[in-house]
Amino acid sequence: MQTTTTPTVQPLRNWRFDAELLRRYDRPGPRYTSYPTAPHFAEGFGEEDFRDIARRSNDDPIPRQLSLYVHIPYCQSPCFYCGCNRIITRDEAKGRIYLDRLQREIALVAPLFDRDREVVQLHLGGGTPNFLSPRLLGELVGSLARHFSFSGALDRDISIELDPRFVTPDDIGLLSAIGFNRTSLGVQDFDPAVQQAINREQGVDETLAIIDACRRFGMRSVNVDLIYGLPRQTLEGFGRTLDTVIAARPDRLAIYGYAHMPRLFKAQRQIRDEDLPDPEAKLALLELAVERLGEAGYDYIGMDHFALPGDELARAQREGSLHRNFMGYTTHAQTDLVGFGVSAISHVGDSFTQNHRDLAGWEIALDQGRLPIWRGLVLGRDDVLRADLIQQLMCQGEIDTRKVERAYGIRFGEYFSDALAALRPLQDDGLVQCPPGRIRATPRGRALLRIIAMCFDRYLGNQGEGARYSRTI
Repeated sequence: MQTTTTPTVQPLRNWRFDAELLRRYDRPGPRYTSYPTAPHFAEGFGEEDFRDIARRSNDDPIPRQLSLYVHIPYCQSPCFYCGCNRIITRDEAKGRIYLDRLQREIALVAPLFDRDREVVQLHLGGGTPNFLSPRLLGELVGSLARHFSFSGALDRDISIELDPRFVTPDDIGLLSAIGFNRTSLGVQDFDPAVQQAINREQGVDETLAIIDACRRFGMRSVNVDLIYGLPRQTLEGFGRTLDTVIAARPDRLAIYGYAHMPRLFKAQRQIRDEDLPDPEAKLALLELAVERLGEAGYDYIGMDHFALPGDELARAQREGSLHRNFMGYTTHAQTDLVGFGVSAISHVGDSFTQNHRDLAGWEIALDQGRLPIWRGLVLGRDDVLRADLIQQLMCQGEIDTRKVERAYGIRFGEYFSDALAALRPLQDDGLVQCPPGRIRATPRGRALLRIIAMCFDRYLGNQGEGARYSRTI
């Protein structure tokens, strides 16, 4: 059950950047691509649970449309900053083997969903999805299209994450012919010293050529990913990267903060602590990005995302229809998400399901004719309620407490007395306002939406979240 958010969000171009305040609130916390977050999924959840949930989702009075996610884990070389679930190899034959098993998984999962449930969104993530050749990517999309009913609507999204180092302008033409209409390109930083430190050497001209090809071949939207807080990063160098990227005018940008967690991610042990910018310098890098993007006319969407005012994300935020899930911010709110591949997560009805994170476990399950499910969770009523509130905060920056009371039959002040107490210091610092019927992030609080949402997260407690989550800035 989800409430309807009244469209009240106005475009935000310039944060009231307060380094001292951000420093004080910079602590570990979830990114809230789901609630409850993935560490709380349980291994007792299995294949029959998922089959039952899929059947019940078909029986809803108005069954939801579908979003599909496919995880391609392979990368040709390791980027030392990366915390994604990926496998390093230059053996292209592994792509064919992986695709064969993906097709088995698709054949097992697709019959669980009624064919009249249209697919309005498909996203390929990784790893490096373009590790698969355009021919194999076309075969993958074709297999999905045979097993599911793809929408023919103009706002249908078929998107892919690309490493510009391993794709050509001609490849972009082939991807467009397959049906891809959105791309996301990893850049991180063009500074040669930074690229050497993170083992990702990537030319400016080759990247700009891919952005140009995306436009020439009719891609509806181009996103560029940057990272601040990387080793050897400086204001001067990052400023040049920002100027170069802004001049290319991508429709969207994601400005991620580097999360240095070498205990969890082996590749990050290649990064020397002394090469990392100190907290002051890291905040200065973020401030520079915020200022440059605001001056260039980009709207702040939330978390680390910016978009041009005419982009669908910016329009969805203004209209109150923005949504957040494991694929990030999206315009397709009322859908069930079905994930394929190693570690992929599904969100069907009031449940989450995750595939095996290790390639061997995923392969063995499929070779035995089983769904490759590792763990999952069925949400209780309190989970659904809190997930709704956190979704509103992360997408619209506010909660309509009166609508929540009507939708869930609660007295907000009583039900969330602990959360409201936790919000008071944030109110005192000017991050949150609580006028009658609303809880609203202020312009300076929009940079700390994760901190505000954490007040409503009953799972956090004292469970050592520092070991599980990245820092909020």
